[in-house]
Amino acid sequence: MEDRQKRMPLFEAIIEYNEKKPAFFRVPGHRYERGINPAWREKVGDEIFKFDLTETPITDDLHHASGAIKEAEDLAAELWGADYSHFLVNGSTCGNQVMVVTTVNGGDKIAIPRNSHKSVLMGLIIGGGVPVYMMPEIEEEWGLHGGITPRQVEEMFEMNPDCKGVLIVSPTYYGITSDIAGIAKVCHAHDAVLMVDEAHGAHCYFSDHLPKGAIEQGADICVQSIHKVTGSLTQSSMLHIKSDRISKSRLEQNLTLVQSTSPSYILMTSLDCARQQMALHGDEMVEAAVELSQTARDRLNTIPGIRCAGKELIGRAGIHDLDATRLTISAADIGITGFDLKKMLFDEYDVDVELADYRNVLAIVTYANEKEDLDMLCDAMQDISDRFAEEGQPLPPGEHLPAQPDYVLSPRAAYFNERERVPWFETRGRIVAEMIAPYPPEIPVIYQGERMSQEVWEYVEAFRQRNGHIHGPSDMTLSTLLVIRE
Repeated sequence: MEDRQKRMPLFEAIIEYNEKKPAFFRVPGHRYERGINPAWREKVGDEIFKFDLTETPITDDLHHASGAIKEAEDLAAELWGADYSHFLVNGSTCGNQVMVVTTVNGGDKIAIPRNSHKSVLMGLIIGGGVPVYMMPEIEEEWGLHGGITPRQVEEMFEMNPDCKGVLIVSPTYYGITSDIAGIAKVCHAHDAVLMVDEAHGAHCYFSDHLPKGAIEQGADICVQSIHKVTGSLTQSSMLHIKSDRISKSRLEQNLTLVQSTSPSYILMTSLDCARQQMALHGDEMVEAAVELSQTARDRLNTIPGIRCAGKELIGRAGIHDLDATRLTISAADIGITGFDLKKMLFDEYDVDVELADYRNVLAIVTYANEKEDLDMLCDAMQDISDRFAEEGQPLPPGEHLPAQPDYVLSPRAAYFNERERVPWFETRGRIVAEMIAPYPPEIPVIYQGERMSQEVWEYVEAFRQRNGHIHGPSDMTLSTLLVIRE
């Protein structure tokens, strides 16, 4: 296997094409570096532009792959343990969409957690599926949404025996995983497809110190953002299938719905090269990230008023395992919100973390980080503790999510229904046409097609009054909201 994995078929094909130096009368129009803005060339050099090609007799065609791209995809499938894999140039967004559209046929039911990425909702709009929502439990101490349990999935099937598939987010942004093996057994006992949004988990296949990957645990299909932690360029992802429950022809037809007809060869080459690097050095690379993370976690947890989440979360709120390379850091004990902490780290210490919520910030550690990066983070947190720990007061707990509102229309029906914009104060009792996801925890408290309850309205209004972060509505001030015209 390792000898085969040394190859980079697409990279090699582009090198072969460029060595021919043909007179070029195809798109793209920049003709290698010659048509590129000189200011850009001065900063990045010329060679990268020679990889921005299109379908040629040598470089294959993503939508009908039979040559270099097909070979590269086959090597990816072999590495991640899939039956077959596909390169994605529209990110994991299109991977989630195609998983949903392939599983549902118009009105079929599909179970999804309320914390699914908005691309899953896009898939429901495209494919017309009927969602059966599952709510992950909230881990109260850290304010994080946990996992989905096999028992929750079994209970869902008891109420919805005609459900065709289940989609699970694992790992989540915070590195929290669900019991995928247990959920797979439940799904397959009901002849249903298990889909996993594994956008944040491509590296989990390369270390015994991380949660097992979804394909290893019996998932039928998963999507991975290779660019997030395993070395490809932003917007490049992969779709892995290991199942006879997925129609290969239907899946490939649906990929043409959501992928560009002009796929980026730079992005695809980055997938090919990242796969080869992971095949040859992935174990040592990921282990280095784990070691850096754990050393930093241990140090952070010695700083007064600062905490960094670890394995103690396992077993709470449906949390089956935790990705050690995700550092969830809190200064809530000394009264600093995650939002303020993120801003402080960047403005005052030149430390840029991935995201913030009310209680925490999240730092993602990869094999490309160095000890100096983690030292800067830990030194910053030590200084913040020295400044604020003595006088800071613990933050009050966050608010509990309201009960799920009544489901009236499918997301597709709501999306294409006639809509009107009304003042926010007139939305109670109306069927909404936009989702609302207060941040944190960025779990939609209402999806399009659901009826606005008094409880949800009051919960969102509290966020609105304190100028909280709200994702989803087209009117970001939430002075108005789109609702279904009745």
